[in-house]
Amino acid sequence: MPLPYPDPRVALATLHGKADALAPALAALGLQIETVAIDTDALGTFAGDIERPGTAHEVVIEKARRGMAASGLKLGIATEGSFGPDPLLGFLPLHTELLTFVDDIHGQTVVIEHAGHDTNWVSKALRPGDDLQPVLAAIGLPGHAALVKPNRWALPASEPLPVAKGLIDAAAVAEAVERMAARSDDGLARLEADMRAHVNPTRLAALARLGQRLAERLATPCPRCSAPGFGRIDAQLGLPCELCGEATDLVRAEIHACGVCGHRENRPRADGLSVADAGHCPECNP
Repeated sequence: MPLPYPDPRVALATLHGKADALAPALAALGLQIETVAIDTDALGTFAGDIERPGTAHEVVIEKARRGMAASGLKLGIATEGSFGPDPLLGFLPLHTELLTFVDDIHGQTVVIEHAGHDTNWVSKALRPGDDLQPVLAAIGLPGHAALVKPNRWALPASEPLPVAKGLIDAAAVAEAVERMAARSDDGLARLEADMRAHVNPTRLAALARLGQRLAERLATPCPRCSAPGFGRIDAQLGLPCELCGEATDLVRAEIHACGVCGHRENRPRADGLSVADAGHCPECNP
């Protein structure tokens, strides 16, 4: 089957080495990633010294568009990650990652999402002299980097939030904790995992899995117009209870669509599940 892209080059806007994770899966389709070193930090940083100027969905597309504009290519790819406590299971860290593929050859934008607890993200307020080892172990130094910033910062307009990033040595982390605590309004420093991809192998692994999902999506042609990228865009809730048949909040069917011609189909769940456990039923388990 001929490649549906006359020019297989894909602009990847990043400063943080994401090509190593994303390129192999796309190479199987004949697509060639070209890294475009634009200042993606201008669209927000994990440390919070630069706020994200919009939603994650808006920003990930803007990143891809900036890479395409800078390179002159008609295909672009970008990722945008978010980390924090799981809003439902607050004791677990949650990693949400968006991967977009902007295709100006066919006129479509594909966005796929990963959400899971497979992350080393941690964030803790500490005083100088506190035992750092439990937090550093959770982060995974020296294989993963840490960052340190003031715990409470009034953020004067004339002075940006100070952040020490890319720390892989325990002594350097301890020194940064002392320095940032001295600049904090409450005398504490905040120690976190550095979630930038080039210093976080766990995140890189998640990006590689997303790249594989994108490749599978692009390899799926629309059954109506044959454009690449046909796949899941939404879900229909209401999986019936196994005992009483009442609709639950679980996914009943997947909605697949084409970003070019708009063709849509409802398809069964990918895992084949046709009924919900009664524990999810509002009638059987109120």
